[in-house]
Amino acid sequence: MQILSIVKILLLLWVNIKRYQMIDLRLMRQYVAVAETLNFRKAALRLNMSQPPLSLAIRRLEELLGVELIVRSPRSTKLTPAGEVFLVESRRTLAQAEHACEAARRSAAGAVGSVRLGFVDSTLSSFLPALLRSFQSTNPGVDIQLMEATPPEQIEGLRNDQLDIGILVLPVRDAGNIRLEPLIEDQMVAVLPESHHLAKIGSLSLSELADEPWVLFAQHHGPGMHAAILQACGEAGFAPRVIQHPRQMQTTAGLVAGEIGIALMPRLYAQSQPGRLVCREITGPGTPVPYILALAYRELSPCAQALRENALLISQELRKR
Repeated sequence: MQILSIVKILLLLWVNIKRYQMIDLRLMRQYVAVAETLNFRKAALRLNMSQPPLSLAIRRLEELLGVELIVRSPRSTKLTPAGEVFLVESRRTLAQAEHACEAARRSAAGAVGSVRLGFVDSTLSSFLPALLRSFQSTNPGVDIQLMEATPPEQIEGLRNDQLDIGILVLPVRDAGNIRLEPLIEDQMVAVLPESHHLAKIGSLSLSELADEPWVLFAQHHGPGMHAAILQACGEAGFAPRVIQHPRQMQTTAGLVAGEIGIALMPRLYAQSQPGRLVCREITGPGTPVPYILALAYRELSPCAQALRENALLISQELRKR
């Protein structure tokens, strides 16, 4: 007997579940139109349908629910207490359904979600702040998770799915399946403390820096750029005497301003350090020394794609200046 009772309960639940599964959003919208107008003719006009199918739809809805929702008479149409409750819940359900659809559309367009962005610290002077301001003003629903990292660290992060997109310096060794897309082409300039005897000269040949102490990042922080600088110095006839190997550009700037040594820096970054450094163009053998910022990524999510497009726009604006 107990087993039969359980079977009956399960069958009853299954019937009710199947019944409610048949109540779709279209039926709810039709009911809301009737409940709000309390007039089948006006509701039919609002729904752009004829009145008889609408009346049949409401009766079908009542049959599915097993309750009376609307009391009909020749002179009036009124909601039952159950009908009042169902109107409130139907409005809520329809609003949530619309919210879900809009959220899906915004997600597909990259307007909601998150993106993990790697960057080299030289972008902090102008490019990265401009990118964040522009992107977040049009995509407030996207959470950007920033990670300052060297080019090798970014490549590794992209391979291990720890980053979605990166901003790094070319050239990059062993990029493999990582796509590299140039953003900004700059050039390296010499940076000196204001008190330096070469600071009074308008431009410098690279060879004039041969006897100076250098501040240069370590090779493993950026093998490609490090090799390019050493090659340029070699073409100018010397190997730089490096006394400090800072990781960050900001640290390099501080050491140069503190008269520890001289350095090469991208022009855009050096010019953003007023009063701290004197930057001079470098000429002669080994020059120019290019400094190229690029985007790095594998497969782009909608959010990362939106960020990429914004980064390309910002780079175009900077090139026009």
